[in-house]
Amino acid sequence: MLQTRRWLPERRIVVVADSGFAALDLLSGVRRHVCMITRLRLDANLFRPAPRRRPAQRGRPPMKGAALPKLGKVLKSKKTTWTSLVVSQWYNAQQRTLLVATGTAVWYHAGQPPVPIRWVLVRDPSGAHEPSAFLSTDLDATPAAILGWFVSRWRVETTFQEVRTHLGVETQRQWSDLAILRTTPALLGLFSLITVWADELARTTNTAVRPNAAAWYCKREPTFSDAIAAVRRVLWALPNLSTSRQPGETITISTKLVNRLFQTLSMAA
Repeated sequence: MLQTRRWLPERRIVVVADSGFAALDLLSGVRRHVCMITRLRLDANLFRPAPRRRPAQRGRPPMKGAALPKLGKVLKSKKTTWTSLVVSQWYNAQQRTLLVATGTAVWYHAGQPPVPIRWVLVRDPSGAHEPSAFLSTDLDATPAAILGWFVSRWRVETTFQEVRTHLGVETQRQWSDLAILRTTPALLGLFSLITVWADELARTTNTAVRPNAAAWYCKREPTFSDAIAAVRRVLWALPNLSTSRQPGETITISTKLVNRLFQTLSMAA
């Protein structure tokens, strides 16, 4: 993260990560350089900011102020002020109306440096999902921006899952670590190329990228498996499949059957 900050000194960098990165030593080391967005435990130790040091006051400067209620209690408290917020792409939904509560605090644990954060508590009125909490090291970030940044992470997770499933990432068979380091970005680049090619096919040719729905799974929009199948069909159909020079060995089949063959092979490859 700090290296990226050195590479892009003029850009605002927002890092979105899962709860495994919600570590005080990490947050304290990067919060002045990047904006960090992660999940937050409902039982995290939150405090008010440390009071100002009085003139001629002796002793070590305080690191935190008075303790604040844990977010689990804030969630159940009737005094909590909830605000309605519409969030796009919340757990695969196009739009979801959520109830959010927010505030600032100092997250502190004994032996760790204190970290000022903005916390966001989220509750689903429909009850479809459990309440959750998020944190931002940017105290000025709004709840809408924090949740918008966090849900954008799912596109990255989907990409990783698709390159594992369809392009073989994490199943390389090279013996050299350097070879694996070269293969992974090459496969991710291939994912981008297939996406661009499929989009161009859908916009500039008669080749439609249609969702191939199975009996047990209905898809309204095409996925990456449909995109890679469409690209395969175009690449495989360019050369003439007739390899025999003897007319007697040629078998005439219908165009519908050929297209069905291409479609089946492109999905099974």
